[in-house]
Amino acid sequence: MRFVLAIVAFVAAAVLIGLGIAQRTVFLEPARVSLTASVDEAADYIVVQPEALAAHPGKQTLSAAGDGTVFLAYGRSSDVEAWVRSSDHVTVGYDAETDSLVTERVEGVTDDPAEEAPADGTVVETPATPATPDAPAADTATVSPAGSDLWLDQFTGDRRVTTTIAAPEGISVIVASGSEDPVPDQLVVAWPLDNSTPWAGPLLVGGSVLFLVGLVLLFFGIRHHRRSRGPRRNLPKGTRGLRRRSPASAADQSRALGRGRRAILAPLILVPALALTACSADYWPSFEQASPSDTATATPDPSASEAPEEGEPAEESVPAVTEPQMERIMRTISEFTVANDEARASDTLETRFTGPALEARAADYTIRGTLPDQTQALAIPPGPLSVMLPQQTSADPTTGWPRTVLTVIESSDDAAVAPTALVLQQDAPRDQYHVLYTMSLVPGPEFPDVAPASIGAPIIAPEYKGLSLAPSQVSTAFADILMKGAESEYAPLFDLEGTDLDDTLNATARANEVQGANPTITLSVSAVAGDAPVVALATNDAGALVSTLVRRTEQSRPNDGGTTGFKENTPARALSGFTEQSAKGVQSTRDLQLLFYVPAVGTDEPIRLLGWSESLVSASEVQ
Repeated sequence: MRFVLAIVAFVAAAVLIGLGIAQRTVFLEPARVSLTASVDEAADYIVVQPEALAAHPGKQTLSAAGDGTVFLAYGRSSDVEAWVRSSDHVTVGYDAETDSLVTERVEGVTDDPAEEAPADGTVVETPATPATPDAPAADTATVSPAGSDLWLDQFTGDRRVTTTIAAPEGISVIVASGSEDPVPDQLVVAWPLDNSTPWAGPLLVGGSVLFLVGLVLLFFGIRHHRRSRGPRRNLPKGTRGLRRRSPASAADQSRALGRGRRAILAPLILVPALALTACSADYWPSFEQASPSDTATATPDPSASEAPEEGEPAEESVPAVTEPQMERIMRTISEFTVANDEARASDTLETRFTGPALEARAADYTIRGTLPDQTQALAIPPGPLSVMLPQQTSADPTTGWPRTVLTVIESSDDAAVAPTALVLQQDAPRDQYHVLYTMSLVPGPEFPDVAPASIGAPIIAPEYKGLSLAPSQVSTAFADILMKGAESEYAPLFDLEGTDLDDTLNATARANEVQGANPTITLSVSAVAGDAPVVALATNDAGALVSTLVRRTEQSRPNDGGTTGFKENTPARALSGFTEQSAKGVQSTRDLQLLFYVPAVGTDEPIRLLGWSESLVSASEVQ
């Protein structure tokens, strides 16, 4: 009976193990599903639309192939559309009925203003302007999207790029050559499939257990059989004359016993091996409930505005940049600034700087050409970003520019080093973000509460009357305070106590100090509002963060027909290149880049200076 049960156990074990192996081999489902798009049309760029990325659930693995360099990046759909809209491109969408990717060629659109439509609604076609022999040829060169600040991430490879992303709703992918090579013509989007076999593990382990049971039954069956054939004392008469077994037959029996032991030993090694193969989670059923993040679709962008009331046009607002996007931008700007500062490359500064920040750094390079240790430019560290306030802008790719971002970067782990506040602007989709203002935060005033980076803040018009002082008037008022001190009519509106604003910036104090040290000259100081753009972003309490510029000029004129000039080894002399004495006098101009908190109108709070920087931007002989 034990032999019968052992045979049954072996047969059942073979069936279970065979089914378990079959589930991981011949019956195993594919690990992913993929869709392919071939681009045969001539175009500059390929745009994979959100519906194509969301054709199947899960992370998207994108592979683009072509002849030459291949570039792939992803970003917000409105940003991608804004970047490609002026060029011919191919969009890749999704057809749910055929479960396939579909391509469509889109002609580039210019931003030339069109004539207004007639009041009666009649559509008027604008005739095309015929080409003339003398007309300049249109610029047909393909602009590479590589390095654009609009992308959340980007990848470049030779002939092929493959990457896996987890694109939520509202994300598109742009594919280009990244060079003069043709645009990639093969695009594959793949998604992972759940090809787990939850019963393979139980089948393999159950079969292994039955196999062991069969071995145990076989062992006890053989043992019982041997014991039942014990020695017999009274042998029949006919058997006494039989010869004993020959040595050869005994050897054969020993070899057979050895083969039987090896046959038993092999399963003992095989069974644990099969059990170990079933250790993967894909081999076992899961009784845990799926989390919402595993089953739900991508949630809408929290920065999107609420649904408009009935009858109102829908207008979506988004932050100018996302946090990952801004972190990548700041790393790029920091690396550029470090390399450019070291080389003092004034000709490339406009790549990342504009306005007062550009003028201050260009002057710094000139000064350090003569005085290497006399740097005045603020360092721009890569991060971390302690404050990030992007402008809340329209998601419409035709109206979402220019864009502004204010950020505060921790300069180092040393608490004695003040954080750096930057204001950046992007004028158009294909432009990079440029640093407009660079300022060091002062240690006294508390930074106001601002909106989360995922929402952003609206830009405030320079003439907005809802603040205690209109943004356009802040620099004028502060310049008046620098000239008149406490006697200024604007002094009661400001709180400058506790800031580290140098007393020498006060015109009267500065003139008295210089003339006291050198009675042979007369120093005149003037402070006026600079011509840089005023940037104002709303805070949570209806106030505003206002970045502005004050330009301060000093003229030193000799008394009684004498002469004067710049002192040796001074930044003014190094910047001007004027090394002689002058009967007319010399002058220098410094820019004050300023960051203020301006409260809402009707509050008792004063205007607070949050950060500032001073830069010598010009010096010369008085003309």
